[in-house]
Amino acid sequence: MHDDIPLTIGRARRVLDERITPAVHATATPLDTAWHELPGEPIAPAEGLALTFEPYEVGTPWGAAWGTTWFRLSGTVPVAWAGRRVEAVIDLGFDKNMPGFQCEGLVYLADGTPVKSINPRNQWVLIAEEAVGGETVEFFVEAASNPVLLDYHPFLVTQEGDIQTSSSKRLYTSRRMDLAVFESAVHELALDIDVLLELQEELPQGPRRMRILQALDDALDALDLQHIAETAPDARAALVDVLAAPAEASAHRISAVGHAHIDSAWLWPVRETIRKVARTTSSMTELIDQTDDFLYGMSSAQQYAWIKEHRPEVYAKVKDAVAAGRFLPLGGMWVESDTVMPTGESIVRQFSQGQRFFEREFGIRPKGVWLPDSFGYSPALPQLMRRAGFEWFFTQKISWNQVNKFPHHTFLWEGIDGSRVFSHFPSMDTYNSRLSGSEVAKASRQFRENRLASGSIAPVGWGDGGGGTTREMTGTAARLADLEGSARVTWEHPDAFFDRAKSELEHPPVWVGELYLELHRATLTSQHQTKQGNRRSEHLLVEAELWAATAAARTDSAYPYEELDALWQQVLLQQFHDILPGTSIAWVHREAVERYAEIADRLEALIASALSALAGNGDRTIVVNPAPSLQGGALAQSAVLTSDLEATTPVTLTEADGGFVLTNDLVRVVVDARGLVTSAVDLSTGRDAIATGQVANLLQLHQDFPNMWDAWDVDRYYRNRVEDLVSVTSMSSSVDHAGVARVVVSRAFGDSTVTQEIVLEPGSRTLEFDQTTDWHETEKFLKVAFPLDVRAEHTVAETQFGAQKRATHTNTSWEAAKFETSMHRYVLVEEPGFGVALVNDSIHGFDVTRDAVDGHVTTTLRLSLLRAPRFPDPETDQGVQTHRYGLVVGTDVVGATTAGILMNTSVRTVTGGSGFGPLVQASGDVVVSSVKLADDRSGDLVVRVYEPSGRRGTGGLAVDGPFGEPVEVTLLEERDPALPGVAAVTDGVAAFAVDAFEVRTFRFPRI
Repeated sequence: MHDDIPLTIGRARRVLDERITPAVHATATPLDTAWHELPGEPIAPAEGLALTFEPYEVGTPWGAAWGTTWFRLSGTVPVAWAGRRVEAVIDLGFDKNMPGFQCEGLVYLADGTPVKSINPRNQWVLIAEEAVGGETVEFFVEAASNPVLLDYHPFLVTQEGDIQTSSSKRLYTSRRMDLAVFESAVHELALDIDVLLELQEELPQGPRRMRILQALDDALDALDLQHIAETAPDARAALVDVLAAPAEASAHRISAVGHAHIDSAWLWPVRETIRKVARTTSSMTELIDQTDDFLYGMSSAQQYAWIKEHRPEVYAKVKDAVAAGRFLPLGGMWVESDTVMPTGESIVRQFSQGQRFFEREFGIRPKGVWLPDSFGYSPALPQLMRRAGFEWFFTQKISWNQVNKFPHHTFLWEGIDGSRVFSHFPSMDTYNSRLSGSEVAKASRQFRENRLASGSIAPVGWGDGGGGTTREMTGTAARLADLEGSARVTWEHPDAFFDRAKSELEHPPVWVGELYLELHRATLTSQHQTKQGNRRSEHLLVEAELWAATAAARTDSAYPYEELDALWQQVLLQQFHDILPGTSIAWVHREAVERYAEIADRLEALIASALSALAGNGDRTIVVNPAPSLQGGALAQSAVLTSDLEATTPVTLTEADGGFVLTNDLVRVVVDARGLVTSAVDLSTGRDAIATGQVANLLQLHQDFPNMWDAWDVDRYYRNRVEDLVSVTSMSSSVDHAGVARVVVSRAFGDSTVTQEIVLEPGSRTLEFDQTTDWHETEKFLKVAFPLDVRAEHTVAETQFGAQKRATHTNTSWEAAKFETSMHRYVLVEEPGFGVALVNDSIHGFDVTRDAVDGHVTTTLRLSLLRAPRFPDPETDQGVQTHRYGLVVGTDVVGATTAGILMNTSVRTVTGGSGFGPLVQASGDVVVSSVKLADDRSGDLVVRVYEPSGRRGTGGLAVDGPFGEPVEVTLLEERDPALPGVAAVTDGVAAFAVDAFEVRTFRFPRI
C-alpha cells in the first residue's frame, strides 16, 4: 500500500488553519464601535464606563505605550441567529504568539459587571447561549496598550520600559470587532484534528499512528470546504473511533491544574499587574462556569489582595469559585518570591502573611509551597517550609540548567539542618503548558521516577504576563483523559497529586543542599539599589519590631500592628522573583527604590517613637544598640548612657613607602601607595590573611555580554577579559577623635569614578571599605578581589538562619557550574585554626578560585559589585552607587556572623532620661533573629532564635517584662505538640537544646 504520510499531515494542517479554525466564527456582523483614549494613568471602571465616546473605525491605530483606551461596542443580534450561541470576537491587533506580552483588555457590561479578558489567545466574549433575535447588545473594553519588549529578536535595547521615556506612537491596529455565531461543531472538529495531529507526531511508525492518519484523511474527505459548518459533524464522525481508543493501563498520569503564573512585575509595572490579575481571574472564573471539571490554581496572596481592593466585582467571583472548590489558592506565600537573597525573617513573613490572608479570606491554608519560576532555591527552605506547616514543594525552574540535568522529578529535598520536604518538578519542563502533544509525550518519556510513581503535574495556561487557561486547553484535556498513545490527563488539585505520589514512593530519592540554578547567576548583582533597599528594609523592620515590642511591654505605647503589616507586605512584594533579582523594566526598579525610601522613612519614625517612649524625658545622650549578641552580652539590643561606655584604644596610623599602616589591638593592615591591601595580620597568631605577593581590595572590571538574558545572566567566558583598576587619582589618611583610622582612595576608569574609605576601628577585626562609585559603564561587571592565604576546601556562605558550604574546586561539572554563587551578610574561608571572612551590607554575589604555587594553596574571593546590562533596563545601575564591605581577619563562623550583623545594624544615639536593658537576652549557642508581638494581637511576645554555626548546642532565653513561661510555636506562631519546647525554666531563663542550624520560635504569654 502506498502511504504518503507528509501529504496527509500537510493537508490536515492547512485545512485546520485556513478553513476550519476561521469557520468557528464565520457568520458575523460588525459591531458599532466608539472609543476614548486616556492621556495618563488608568481609571476606575465606573469612571471608564461614564466617559464620553467618539466614533471609532476598526483598522484605526490605537494605544500609545502604557496607555489605556476604553472601547464601547454595541449592536443588534440578527433575527436569523435566534437560538444560536452568539459571541463577540475582538481582535485589538493581537499577535497570537505573544499572549501576556502585548495589548490586552477586560470586558465589562454596561452596569459595570466584569465579564472576561480578551488577549491574543482568547478573543471571544459570550453574548448569549441562545440568542434572542433583535436583542440589543452593549459592552465595554478597557484595553491596555502595553508595549512588546521581548520581541522575536529579544533583548534589544529599548526605552519603552518606563512611561517616562516611552514614545507616544500608537502601537496597535485593530482588525475585528464583530458579533458572530459560534459554530460548536466546527470548534470541536478543530480540537479533534489538532489533538490527533499532535499525537501522531509523537507516535512511532505503527498501527496506531497509521490509523490516526487514515481517520484524518477520512474526516477531511467528509468535509466540504465550502460548507464547513454543515459538514463538520460528518467529519467528526470519522474520528470517533480513534478518539475513543483508551489509553494503555500503564500510561503516565498527568495531574493538570489551570495556571497563569502572573509575574507580579517584570516587563510591566506593578500597576499593570493589578489589571492583569483582574483580567485573568475574570476569564478563569468564566471558564469555571463553562466547564464541569476544570480547576484553576493561583498563588500569591498579594494578587488576591489586589483584586479585592481594586476590582471587588471580580473578587466576588473568585471567592465564589474558591468556595466551590474550583479556584485553588496555592503556595501560602505573599508573593512567589526570590528565595536566595531575602533573609530568613523575610521568608517566614512570606509564609505568615500569605497563610494569614488565605485563612482569613477563604478559610484555607495551602499545604504546599508553589514556586515554579524563582531563580534557584536556598537550602534553608526545607526547614522553614516544614516549620510553617507545609507538606510539599513544587518548582520547575531547575530544568533550565545549562549543564547538568537534575536527576529527579519527585524526591525529598533535604536542607542545611536535615529537614526534608517532599518535592516535585513537572517532567514536561514548563509551567505554561498548553497540553501539546510534545509536552504530554515529554512528561511521560522523561519522568525520572517512572519505575515506581504514576504521574506528574502540568500547570496549564498562558503565563508570565497572564491569560491563563483557554477553552481550547480544556477541550484538549477532555480528549486526553483516556486516549491511546497518550498520557492520561485529569484536572486535579496538587494536594491530591502529592498525596498519591507519597503513597507510591515509600522511599523517594533524596537531594541534599541548595537547588542551584545553572543560569541567571547575575541576578545576584543587577539593580544594586533595589537589593540595597531590600537589605536595609529587612533590618529596619526587625529593629522596629524589637523597639516597638519593648516599648509596648514597658510603657503605655501601642504596638503598631497595622503599619508593620503594611510595611512588611510592601517589602515582601518587592522580593518577587523579577524585582529583587533586578530583572524588570526601568519603571519597576525606579518605583522600587522610591518605595524603599518611603519604607525607611516610616520605619525610622516608628523606631524614633518607640525609643522616645523608652528613653523618657531628658537631655542625656543615650547609645542604642539594636544588634543581637551571639554571646548574650548585656549591651545587646539595649541602650546605655554615653558616660557608661568604656574607652577604647585608638588605632595607630603611620606612613610607609607611600602607603599606610593601620594597627589596633587585634590586626595590622598595610595599604600600599595604590590603595591596595598588601597585608592584614592577625596579631594573636601572626597569620597574614593576604596571600604572599598578592594585593587585596583590587577592583577588577570585566566585559559582560552574555549570550542572552542580559540582566539575568553572566556567562563563564566573562573572566577571559579583565582590567585591574590600580590607578589612583588621590589618596589621604586621618584618625578621628574616636580613634578610627581612615585611608581615602579615589580612582577613575572608563567613564566612571570610585572613592573608597578604608576604615579600621579600635578593637575590631574588620577592615571596612565604604565605597562610592559614580558608575557610567556599559556591559561591564565590577568585582573586588581578595586573594587570601587560606587553604580552604569550602566556602561557607551565610544563608537564611545558617550557612551553606560549597567546594572551592571544580572536580565535577556540578561544581564547575557554580562559578557565581550567593551569600547573605558574609562568606568565610577557613582552614584548621585560621579563617578569613568578607562581610557586606548589600552584596549577594561572589566567586571563588583555588590557586597553588609550588604546592601552597590559596583562595581568592571576589565580591560582585555592579553590572551594566542594557535589557530590560538600558540604564541599569547607572549613577551613584554605594557599598560597604569588610575583611574580617582571623575569624570563624560565629565571628563572621557577628561581623555581618554589625555591618547591617546601626548604633543610634537618642536623648532622654535614662538607658534601658534588653527585653530579651539570649545565651548559649543561639542568636536572636526577631523579637515581636504575636500576629494574633494577643499581646504575647514572640522570640525567634537560631543556631548559626552548624553545631549542636544549647540555648537560653530570659525576658525582662510582663510575660510568663514560654511555649514553642511554629513559624506561624501556633502551638504544635510535636515541637520539643523548653527543657526547663530556671531563675527566669528558659533552657533548650538546639540542633545544627535549627530555628526555634518561642511564645511568651502576656501576664
